[in-house]
Amino acid sequence: MKNKHAIAALGLVGALALAGCGGGGAGSAGGGSEGSGEKSDMLIGVSMPTETSERWIADGDAVQEGLEEAGYQVDLQYAGDDIPTQGQQIDQMITKGADLLIIAAIDGTALSSQLDAAAAANIPVISYDRLIRDSEHVDFYVTFDNYKVGVQQATSLLVGLGVLDADGKETGEKGPFNVELFAGSLDDNNAHFFWQGAIDTLQPYLDEGVLAVPSGQTDIEQAAILRWQQETAQKRMEDLLTSTYSGGTKLDGVLSPYDGLSRGIITALQGTGGFGASIADGLPIVTGQDAEIASVSLIDQGVQFASIFKDTRKLAEQSVVAAESMLEGDEPEANDTETYDNGVKIVPSYLLQSDIVYKENITSLLVDSGYWTQAEVDSGVAE
Repeated sequence: MKNKHAIAALGLVGALALAGCGGGGAGSAGGGSEGSGEKSDMLIGVSMPTETSERWIADGDAVQEGLEEAGYQVDLQYAGDDIPTQGQQIDQMITKGADLLIIAAIDGTALSSQLDAAAAANIPVISYDRLIRDSEHVDFYVTFDNYKVGVQQATSLLVGLGVLDADGKETGEKGPFNVELFAGSLDDNNAHFFWQGAIDTLQPYLDEGVLAVPSGQTDIEQAAILRWQQETAQKRMEDLLTSTYSGGTKLDGVLSPYDGLSRGIITALQGTGGFGASIADGLPIVTGQDAEIASVSLIDQGVQFASIFKDTRKLAEQSVVAAESMLEGDEPEANDTETYDNGVKIVPSYLLQSDIVYKENITSLLVDSGYWTQAEVDSGVAE
């Protein structure tokens, strides 16, 4: 898995390495400064939130291999979804004399002191996929178009319900369909973009009565799942089934913003047994995100309906390209300089595009691109 998800990054940064061996310089003991040494003397700290998700393992591996292929030293750390641990790890990277930091934050509001220290040491910071908030010392942001990801999640729910066809056009189906809404962790800035994109897409159908939320839980605070935990999502789904669907009300669909949550939701639904009518016609439509192999396999089996494929190989590539530019004293290329306000500044960003995964396009989107093999899809386990 490590090599597979880094392939695209290696080809790109290999060329960059040949072109820029005398680029940005090694930092002094206090941190980074461009133009003062060889790449082989430069250290880049990479802070990832957790190893409990295959997605973040793939990201960390791809970023590390890309940077090392380009000629840099890399200090890759995973924080185990523990905020103090991530803070301590970043502090240690700064103390070691890192020349640049790439950070995927657990809590986007909890790293102000670390970023202040990085700025004092002249260490640039790239915020990776999750925007770091409330600090002027975020220099660049690499991510996907997270509002569009939310739109895609809602679109896949509507396609599964038959309200839209495969091309996203309305079918004339009026329902009504009962759905429940899940959101990510409130301390993750992306969760709010996913939610807003999804709600903006679903709201017209809620207003027209095509969709209904029988639980009445339509605020992000009610739908949020702290730390994106699968077990927490399972418990919330079980509670919803008990409180709202035990009398025979049918549940038609669930908006889930992440595959781990989706699997928890599906576990709850599969365990409902006596709730009869709530799943009498099969499991409700369940969405997702990240194209994790366990969920891709469930999609292939017709259990989970869809996921969103965010090709983390491309995200890793772009972080390496941005790091290379910054350490050479240049401004990294941004394709969005208006959207991402972290509460203190608009952070220049590079946004990548995502795709909806359905059963019908698993082969073309994931297998043919080398992201997963057919054997992995069949087994649901990464090799």
